[in-house]
Amino acid sequence: MSKNRDSTVTRRKETLHLISDQGQVSVKALSEKFNVSEVTIRNDLEQLEKKNLLIRARGGALKVESGVAIDQRLVDKNQINFQEKARIGKKAAQLVYESDTIIIDSGSTTAEMVRSLPELQDLTVVTNALNIANQLMTIPHINVIIPGGFLRKNSLSMVGPQAEKSLRNFNVDKAFLGVDGFDTRNGIFTPNVEEARLNEIMIEISREVILLADSSKFGKRSFAFICSINQIDKVITDNGIPEDDLKRLQDAGVEVIIA
Repeated sequence: MSKNRDSTVTRRKETLHLISDQGQVSVKALSEKFNVSEVTIRNDLEQLEKKNLLIRARGGALKVESGVAIDQRLVDKNQINFQEKARIGKKAAQLVYESDTIIIDSGSTTAEMVRSLPELQDLTVVTNALNIANQLMTIPHINVIIPGGFLRKNSLSMVGPQAEKSLRNFNVDKAFLGVDGFDTRNGIFTPNVEEARLNEIMIEISREVILLADSSKFGKRSFAFICSINQIDKVITDNGIPEDDLKRLQDAGVEVIIA
Protein backbone atom coordinates (compact mmCIF):
# COMPACT_ATOMS: atom_id res chain seq x y z
CA MET A 1 0.00 0.00 0.00
CA SER A 2 1.38 3.40 -0.95
CA LYS A 3 2.02 6.07 1.64
CA ASN A 4 -0.75 8.32 0.23
CA ARG A 5 -3.23 5.45 0.17
CA ASP A 6 -2.30 4.50 3.72
CA SER A 7 -2.75 8.05 5.00
CA THR A 8 -6.14 8.36 3.28
CA VAL A 9 -7.43 5.12 4.82
CA THR A 10 -6.12 6.14 8.25
CA ARG A 11 -7.68 9.59 8.01
CA ARG A 12 -11.06 8.20 6.99
CA LYS A 13 -11.02 5.61 9.77
CA GLU A 14 -10.24 8.31 12.33
CA THR A 15 -13.01 10.50 10.86
CA LEU A 16 -15.51 7.70 11.44
CA HIS A 17 -14.27 7.28 15.01
CA LEU A 18 -14.78 11.00 15.63
CA ILE A 19 -18.32 10.91 14.20
CA SER A 20 -19.12 7.84 16.30
CA ASP A 21 -17.92 9.59 19.46
CA GLN A 22 -19.25 13.11 18.79
CA GLY A 23 -22.30 12.48 16.61
CA GLN A 24 -21.15 15.01 14.01
CA VAL A 25 -18.02 16.67 12.62
CA SER A 26 -17.24 19.78 10.59
CA VAL A 27 -15.17 20.02 7.41
CA LYS A 28 -13.17 22.89 8.85
CA ALA A 29 -12.27 21.03 12.05
CA LEU A 30 -11.26 17.91 10.14
CA SER A 31 -9.16 19.97 7.72
CA GLU A 32 -7.27 21.54 10.61
CA LYS A 33 -6.90 18.26 12.49
CA PHE A 34 -5.45 16.30 9.56
CA ASN A 35 -3.66 19.27 7.97
CA VAL A 36 -5.26 18.71 4.57
CA SER A 37 -7.48 20.89 2.38
CA GLU A 38 -11.23 21.16 2.87
CA VAL A 39 -11.59 19.78 -0.66
CA THR A 40 -9.82 16.60 0.48
CA ILE A 41 -12.07 16.32 3.53
CA ARG A 42 -15.22 16.80 1.45
CA ASN A 43 -14.02 14.04 -0.86
CA ASP A 44 -13.46 11.79 2.17
CA LEU A 45 -16.98 12.46 3.41
CA GLU A 46 -18.43 11.86 -0.04
CA GLN A 47 -16.73 8.47 -0.30
CA LEU A 48 -17.81 7.47 3.21
CA GLU A 49 -21.39 8.55 2.50
CA LYS A 50 -21.47 6.33 -0.61
CA LYS A 51 -20.78 3.41 1.75
CA ASN A 52 -23.66 4.57 4.01
CA LEU A 53 -21.22 5.21 6.87
CA LEU A 54 -22.30 8.83 7.45
CA ILE A 55 -24.68 11.54 6.23
CA ARG A 56 -23.16 14.66 4.75
CA ALA A 57 -24.60 17.90 6.10
CA ARG A 58 -23.75 21.48 5.15
CA GLY A 59 -20.25 22.10 6.47
CA GLY A 60 -19.72 18.59 7.80
CA ALA A 61 -21.31 15.21 8.43
CA LEU A 62 -23.63 13.41 10.84
CA LYS A 63 -23.53 9.95 12.36
CA VAL A 64 -25.84 7.27 10.99
CA GLU A 65 -26.22 3.55 11.36
CA SER A 66 -24.90 1.69 8.34
CA GLY A 67 -27.32 -0.33 6.21
CA VAL A 68 -28.86 -0.73 2.79
CA ALA A 69 -31.12 2.30 3.27
CA ILE A 70 -30.57 5.29 5.49
CA ASP A 71 -33.61 6.02 7.64
CA GLN A 72 -32.80 9.14 9.62
CA ARG A 73 -34.70 10.37 12.63
CA LEU A 74 -36.62 13.57 12.07
CA VAL A 75 -34.57 15.30 14.77
CA ASP A 76 -31.40 14.56 12.76
CA LYS A 77 -32.93 15.65 9.44
CA ASN A 78 -33.78 19.00 11.00
CA GLN A 79 -30.05 19.76 11.33
CA ILE A 80 -29.23 19.24 7.65
CA ASN A 81 -29.34 22.23 5.26
CA PHE A 82 -31.65 24.10 7.62
CA GLN A 83 -31.46 27.49 5.87
CA GLU A 84 -32.24 25.99 2.47
CA LYS A 85 -35.17 24.04 3.91
CA ALA A 86 -36.56 27.18 5.55
CA ARG A 87 -36.46 29.07 2.23
CA ILE A 88 -38.01 26.15 0.37
CA GLY A 89 -40.74 25.86 3.00
CA LYS A 90 -41.60 29.56 2.69
CA LYS A 91 -41.80 29.31 -1.11
CA ALA A 92 -44.03 26.24 -0.88
CA ALA A 93 -46.37 28.00 1.54
CA GLN A 94 -46.93 30.71 -1.08
CA LEU A 95 -48.60 28.08 -3.29
CA VAL A 96 -51.40 27.51 -0.77
CA TYR A 97 -54.57 29.50 -1.45
CA GLU A 98 -57.96 30.16 0.08
CA SER A 99 -60.27 27.09 0.16
CA ASP A 100 -57.50 24.69 -0.86
CA THR A 101 -57.51 21.09 0.26
CA ILE A 102 -53.93 19.88 0.53
CA ILE A 103 -51.81 16.96 1.70
CA ILE A 104 -48.62 17.67 3.62
CA ASP A 105 -46.26 14.72 3.91
CA SER A 106 -43.99 14.11 6.88
CA GLY A 107 -40.50 15.59 6.80
CA SER A 108 -38.27 18.41 7.98
CA THR A 109 -38.81 20.61 4.90
CA THR A 110 -42.60 20.23 4.93
CA ALA A 111 -42.52 21.19 8.61
CA GLU A 112 -40.82 24.45 7.60
CA MET A 113 -43.60 24.99 5.07
CA VAL A 114 -46.25 24.77 7.80
CA ARG A 115 -44.48 27.48 9.81
CA SER A 116 -44.95 29.86 6.86
CA LEU A 117 -48.54 29.10 5.88
CA PRO A 118 -50.54 32.28 5.12
CA GLU A 119 -53.47 33.36 7.28
CA LEU A 120 -56.43 31.90 5.42
CA GLN A 121 -60.09 31.68 6.38
CA ASP A 122 -60.67 28.26 4.86
CA LEU A 123 -58.01 25.57 4.48
CA THR A 124 -58.16 21.78 4.86
CA VAL A 125 -54.94 19.88 5.49
CA VAL A 126 -54.57 16.12 5.34
CA THR A 127 -51.34 14.98 6.97
CA ASN A 128 -49.92 11.71 8.24
CA ALA A 129 -47.27 13.57 10.28
CA LEU A 130 -47.96 14.08 13.97
CA ASN A 131 -45.41 16.89 14.32
CA ILE A 132 -47.11 18.79 11.50
CA ALA A 133 -50.58 18.17 12.90
CA ASN A 134 -49.33 19.52 16.23
CA GLN A 135 -48.16 22.73 14.54
CA LEU A 136 -51.50 23.14 12.77
CA MET A 137 -53.48 22.82 16.02
CA THR A 138 -52.65 26.41 16.94
CA ILE A 139 -53.64 27.94 13.59
CA PRO A 140 -57.28 29.15 13.31
CA HIS A 141 -59.48 28.20 10.33
CA ILE A 142 -57.44 25.13 9.35
CA ASN A 143 -59.27 21.81 9.29
CA VAL A 144 -56.85 18.97 10.03
CA ILE A 145 -57.41 15.37 8.95
CA ILE A 146 -55.07 12.61 10.20
CA PRO A 147 -55.32 9.11 8.69
CA GLY A 148 -55.21 6.05 10.93
CA GLY A 149 -52.39 3.55 10.96
CA PHE A 150 -49.43 2.94 13.21
CA LEU A 151 -46.72 5.38 14.22
CA ARG A 152 -43.24 5.34 12.70
CA LYS A 153 -41.21 6.98 15.44
CA ASN A 154 -38.28 7.93 13.17
CA SER A 155 -40.50 10.15 11.03
CA LEU A 156 -43.40 10.76 13.49
CA SER A 157 -45.73 9.62 10.69
CA MET A 158 -48.72 7.30 10.44
CA VAL A 159 -48.28 4.46 7.94
CA GLY A 160 -49.69 1.04 7.09
CA PRO A 161 -52.89 -0.39 5.55
CA GLN A 162 -55.23 1.71 7.73
CA ALA A 163 -53.52 4.94 6.70
CA GLU A 164 -53.59 3.87 3.04
CA LYS A 165 -57.29 2.99 3.17
CA SER A 166 -58.11 6.28 4.88
CA LEU A 167 -56.27 8.36 2.26
CA ARG A 168 -58.17 6.71 -0.59
CA ASN A 169 -61.34 8.38 0.73
CA PHE A 170 -60.06 11.81 -0.31
CA ASN A 171 -59.39 13.88 -3.40
CA VAL A 172 -57.20 16.96 -2.84
CA ASP A 173 -55.95 19.95 -4.79
CA LYS A 174 -52.24 19.67 -3.99
CA ALA A 175 -49.77 17.27 -2.40
CA PHE A 176 -46.60 18.69 -0.84
CA LEU A 177 -44.02 15.92 -0.53
CA GLY A 178 -40.51 15.72 0.86
CA VAL A 179 -38.06 13.01 -0.24
CA ASP A 180 -34.77 11.46 0.85
CA GLY A 181 -33.41 10.78 -2.62
CA PHE A 182 -34.03 12.33 -6.04
CA ASP A 183 -32.48 10.73 -9.11
CA THR A 184 -33.90 12.72 -12.02
CA ARG A 185 -33.21 9.84 -14.41
CA ASN A 186 -35.33 7.43 -12.37
CA GLY A 187 -37.51 9.25 -9.86
CA ILE A 188 -37.90 9.91 -6.15
CA PHE A 189 -37.05 7.59 -3.27
CA THR A 190 -37.46 7.08 0.47
CA PRO A 191 -35.80 4.55 2.82
CA ASN A 192 -39.06 3.04 4.09
CA VAL A 193 -41.38 0.88 1.95
CA GLU A 194 -44.50 1.85 3.91
CA GLU A 195 -43.74 5.55 3.54
CA ALA A 196 -43.23 5.02 -0.20
CA ARG A 197 -46.59 3.27 -0.54
CA LEU A 198 -48.38 6.08 1.29
CA ASN A 199 -46.64 8.67 -0.90
CA GLU A 200 -47.85 6.81 -4.01
CA ILE A 201 -51.44 7.11 -2.82
CA MET A 202 -50.96 10.80 -1.98
CA ILE A 203 -49.85 11.32 -5.57
CA GLU A 204 -52.80 9.35 -6.96
CA ILE A 205 -55.43 11.41 -5.12
CA SER A 206 -53.89 14.84 -5.81
CA ARG A 207 -54.54 17.13 -8.76
CA GLU A 208 -51.08 18.68 -8.42
CA VAL A 209 -47.90 17.17 -6.96
CA ILE A 210 -45.32 19.57 -5.53
CA LEU A 211 -41.96 18.23 -4.41
CA LEU A 212 -39.85 19.96 -1.74
CA ALA A 213 -36.21 18.94 -2.07
CA ASP A 214 -33.05 20.81 -1.16
CA SER A 215 -30.16 20.36 -3.58
CA SER A 216 -28.39 17.77 -1.40
CA LYS A 217 -31.13 15.27 -2.31
CA PHE A 218 -30.26 15.22 -6.02
CA GLY A 219 -28.22 12.37 -7.44
CA LYS A 220 -29.22 10.09 -4.57
CA ARG A 221 -31.40 7.02 -4.31
CA SER A 222 -32.79 5.20 -1.35
CA PHE A 223 -34.33 1.77 -0.81
CA ALA A 224 -37.95 2.35 -1.84
CA PHE A 225 -39.08 3.91 -5.13
CA ILE A 226 -42.03 6.36 -5.00
CA CYS A 227 -42.63 7.64 -8.54
CA SER A 228 -40.97 8.84 -11.75
CA ILE A 229 -40.53 12.53 -12.56
CA ASN A 230 -43.43 12.54 -15.04
CA GLN A 231 -45.81 12.32 -12.06
CA ILE A 232 -44.42 15.52 -10.53
CA ASP A 233 -45.78 18.95 -11.45
CA LYS A 234 -43.48 21.28 -9.51
CA VAL A 235 -40.15 21.00 -7.70
CA ILE A 236 -39.10 23.61 -5.14
CA THR A 237 -35.37 23.56 -4.42
CA ASP A 238 -32.39 25.85 -3.83
CA ASN A 239 -29.83 27.27 -6.25
CA GLY A 240 -27.44 24.40 -5.57
CA ILE A 241 -29.39 22.09 -7.89
CA PRO A 242 -27.00 20.53 -10.45
CA GLU A 243 -27.42 21.97 -13.95
CA ASP A 244 -28.04 18.59 -15.57
CA ASP A 245 -30.80 17.79 -13.07
CA LEU A 246 -32.39 21.19 -13.65
CA LYS A 247 -32.36 20.68 -17.41
CA ARG A 248 -33.70 17.13 -17.14
CA LEU A 249 -36.65 18.31 -15.04
CA GLN A 250 -37.43 21.23 -17.33
CA ASP A 251 -37.23 19.00 -20.41
CA ALA A 252 -39.75 16.69 -18.74
CA GLY A 253 -42.18 19.58 -18.28
CA VAL A 254 -41.63 19.91 -14.53
CA GLU A 255 -41.74 23.49 -13.23
CA VAL A 256 -38.65 24.16 -11.10
CA ILE A 257 -38.94 26.90 -8.49
CA ILE A 258 -35.70 28.17 -6.91
CA ALA A 259 -36.11 29.38 -3.35
